[in-house]
Amino acid sequence: MNNERSRPVKQISPRAACVVAAIAALFATLGAVPALADAGHDHGGEAPLVGSPNAPKRQPNGSVFLPKLAQRQLGVRTIVAEERELPQSHQWVGRVVMDPNAGGKVQPTVAGRIEAGPRGLPVLGQAVKKGEVLAVVRPSAGAIERAEQRAQAAQLRASLALEKQRLARLEALEGSVPRKEVDAARFEVASLGERLTAIGGSLTTTESLVAPVSGVIATSDSVAGQVVEAGHVLFEIVDPARLQVEAVAHDATLAASVAGASASVDGGRTSFPLAWIGAGRALRDQALPVLFHTVDGNVPPLNLGQPVQVVVQTRERIRGIPVPAAALVKNPANQEIVWVHTSAERFAPRTVRYRMLDGATASITAGLAAGDRVVVEGAPLVNQVR
Repeated sequence: MNNERSRPVKQISPRAACVVAAIAALFATLGAVPALADAGHDHGGEAPLVGSPNAPKRQPNGSVFLPKLAQRQLGVRTIVAEERELPQSHQWVGRVVMDPNAGGKVQPTVAGRIEAGPRGLPVLGQAVKKGEVLAVVRPSAGAIERAEQRAQAAQLRASLALEKQRLARLEALEGSVPRKEVDAARFEVASLGERLTAIGGSLTTTESLVAPVSGVIATSDSVAGQVVEAGHVLFEIVDPARLQVEAVAHDATLAASVAGASASVDGGRTSFPLAWIGAGRALRDQALPVLFHTVDGNVPPLNLGQPVQVVVQTRERIRGIPVPAAALVKNPANQEIVWVHTSAERFAPRTVRYRMLDGATASITAGLAAGDRVVVEGAPLVNQVR
């Protein structure tokens, strides 16, 4: 017993002490982690996962936190708001119409059956040249009408035969009968011959339908063998580079102060300039029709009858901040807003009032101050952050 008590205690090396301390810390960590069962055997109650603190999110005050990385991924771009004097603008509803000097219609003047032309019947989008034969109409006549024409032709042949015999007798007695009788008989024979030729040709003649202008086929309503009435529109030809836009102005006084105009299609995504032609002098459905023509080289593909949004600029001036129309979005209350870049990673919504300047630019008249950095690209994506 005394020998065991007097046995010296074995010293632990510093390296072994470090290993023991590390193992103790590992067990302490594992004890703090909750045990998870296999899929289908857990009992719920786990703590929800916490999202990344740097993820885009909407703040309680309505602003949006958007990290720089997310701004680059969404393609957010801003401009500095500058107040200017801008022309006052108004929006009119318009539609694409044909230029009467660069388009036309093809219609038969007689009723008949359609036959193909030298190149066949034209189809939609086919280019044609002025004077080209597009189709042939073979006149159709009823049995009674054809019988009357044949009877008239028979009567003319009989009259022509009698006049030829009379002319032959007068020529045989030339010198003993007045010359004027011989000349009158010759003229009568010639007249009867021409009348007979006209009657005979009316039974077999055809009408060639030619293109009145050069362009492309916009509409087609014909097939081989189709029977049509006189005046039926078979083809419409337009020049895609020379179209017009007709709009209606409910305030007739604005037509006298138009300084410029543009039109937009596809919900304002595509716009193009217009040149003023003139306004009518008669109201149509309590509105004044006005006419513009497109500017060559700046026109997207348009179709006859296509609706367009026409923005006219008057000579009156207003003060406002011009921004692209893409910067305008709607909040949950259906109000027009823009997003302002207030700090490096913060964006705040601003409710605004605006007037359209053209199809792609709006003038902010209230709700925005000069010097604000307005989001002009990526605004709809910022607006969707929740």
